[in-house]
Amino acid sequence: MAGFNKVVSSYREAMAGLEDGMTVIAGGFGLCGIPEGLISEIKRQQTKALTVVSNNCGVDGFGLGILLEDKQIKKMVSSYVGENALFEQQLLAGELEVQLTPQGTLAEKMRAGGAGIPAFYTATGVGTLVAEGKEIKQFNGRDYLLEPSIVGDFAIIKAWKADRYGNSVYRHTAMNFNPMAATAGKITVVEAEEIVEPGELAPSEIHTPGIYVNRVIKGEFEKRIERVVTQEQN
Repeated sequence: MAGFNKVVSSYREAMAGLEDGMTVIAGGFGLCGIPEGLISEIKRQQTKALTVVSNNCGVDGFGLGILLEDKQIKKMVSSYVGENALFEQQLLAGELEVQLTPQGTLAEKMRAGGAGIPAFYTATGVGTLVAEGKEIKQFNGRDYLLEPSIVGDFAIIKAWKADRYGNSVYRHTAMNFNPMAATAGKITVVEAEEIVEPGELAPSEIHTPGIYVNRVIKGEFEKRIERVVTQEQN
């Protein structure tokens, strides 16, 4: 079964084949469940003119935000743009194209792309700027937008555990966009906290089957959060 081993030993190998102008789908929500090492490798490679699809673009100096520092991202497809001053600066200066997408629609775009569905209808966004230029069709007396699905050249994913065949498990809220993103990449790379042997993960607990995964790497994670808010003790 050695041919099924998808574990790679370096981040360079994990992101081999990434080229300028490609589309990268990244799992994560804010800084929760992001593939920190894979993002850093994209930074190291200095790949340019990327379209990045993710809920948001990290924060200044961490997560996907580090790819803005050298203007590696040409277009951002996301549902949230806060927590990042550089993002705002580049957007207002016309240096970064941003396609704002409702959060549920963004998740479904990834899921549909992974399922081989080219587009779908949704009522979300009807009558707003989101609907501009999109086909509208009526079902049961209600208007719906036709939304194209998303498939990326790469999908970069953060898992809690993965086995050598690529079967992956996410932990609690760090699951977020990762399962949908994992299915929507032509090449899907999983960065896991722990790599286990095949058979150690119960079939019932696997969230992403290994058939969707091309490469697995063991990562080290800082797990930073956007903003620490504490309450003074009385």
